[in-house]
Amino acid sequence: MGRGDGSGRLVSPAGADDTGTRILHVDMDAFYAAVAVLDDPSLKGLPLIIGAPESRSVVSSASYEARRFGVRSAMPVAQAQRLCPQAVFVRPDFSRYQEVSRQVMEVFESITPLVEPLSIDEAFLDVQGVRRLWGSPGEVARLIRTRVAEEVGITCSVGVAATKHVAKMASTLAKPDGLLIVPEAQTLAFLGPRSVRAMWGVGPKSAESLEGRGIRTIADLREAPLHVLERAVGAAAATRLAALSRGQDPRDVEPERVEKSVGHEETFHTDVADLEFLRSELLRLADRVAARLRRAEWEAGTVAIKVRFSDFTTVTRSQALPEPSAVGQRIGAAAQTLFASVDRRDPIRLIGVRAEKLRAAGGGALGLWDDDEDWRKVESALDDARERFGGGTVTRARHLGRGDGRGAPQHPRAHGVE
Repeated sequence: MGRGDGSGRLVSPAGADDTGTRILHVDMDAFYAAVAVLDDPSLKGLPLIIGAPESRSVVSSASYEARRFGVRSAMPVAQAQRLCPQAVFVRPDFSRYQEVSRQVMEVFESITPLVEPLSIDEAFLDVQGVRRLWGSPGEVARLIRTRVAEEVGITCSVGVAATKHVAKMASTLAKPDGLLIVPEAQTLAFLGPRSVRAMWGVGPKSAESLEGRGIRTIADLREAPLHVLERAVGAAAATRLAALSRGQDPRDVEPERVEKSVGHEETFHTDVADLEFLRSELLRLADRVAARLRRAEWEAGTVAIKVRFSDFTTVTRSQALPEPSAVGQRIGAAAQTLFASVDRRDPIRLIGVRAEKLRAAGGGALGLWDDDEDWRKVESALDDARERFGGGTVTRARHLGRGDGRGAPQHPRAHGVE
């Protein structure tokens, strides 16, 4: 499989067979770093680290030049500096990334209406219906790469295949700045020798569990008895991975993709062990999440928290709500309950709250009474006040006077819909 630093890159020659394909996965190359170079060409070719240079920060992204030294996203900045002392640090500019992302998505949408954004810098496209306009899927992929380079000024890698799963794997192998086409008839041959770690949705723990049973390649997985897979990754994941190993992936490109989550998290200047302070932070973050849900007219079916300890060990917990909600008090109470279930071994460096399994507000059946009616009215009034006077003018009383040294935020990070 390809590696994050661009070694092991695999690309298709001109005129490669694209028979039976229809799905493209397009992924921008080191997107944050590419935008930095777009805005300051003098940075081209340098090992760039996107992130605040303070030692307690983490790397948001890195150029391929920095990745060759072992620098990776989410790595502590102090570690990245040790690996690549000559790196140039560039502070992230998320509004600028959104602007460039919109330009890229406009290129996609000018070619096919069937565009499913996965994140700010990648998307699936179904190009089956635009053959008469633009040519075969391989030709469309080359057109997109050319137009993104000429009209936006950055490079992308494209995987072309019969299914979403294989297209995404192919784009990863083609990075950076490459195109890899997997004709339908070659799907099993393409998948077989790849590591199970290359499969979309197989994380480190699942990979370790599979490898511990001698299942190292996708061909191994394909041949493994289902009961062995179930013991390794659970029944649902076993069925899904078995199908993917055989090239079976019925998922369509969904242009109207429902947003999956909204969250906020905060990193503290100093590690925090004050339980009441942390519980208060969870409620404050839940209020921010709920306000965003209400603005977008969504409700959350599930609440999740993230806790990162001083040694960078990170744990997550989630639970379904009795009824979908956009009430901060309800989301905060669930977050506090989840926090109580975490085995707190060390002081805490970061804490976050996330709303998941979103749906349109008001989509459920109404009960005989509303347990959250009072809080709903209070938070509606707060929304009105913030609209009139600004977001920082109204808050809960317990949040006043923060910054007493127990854990003032280093840089609150709002995580958009992912």
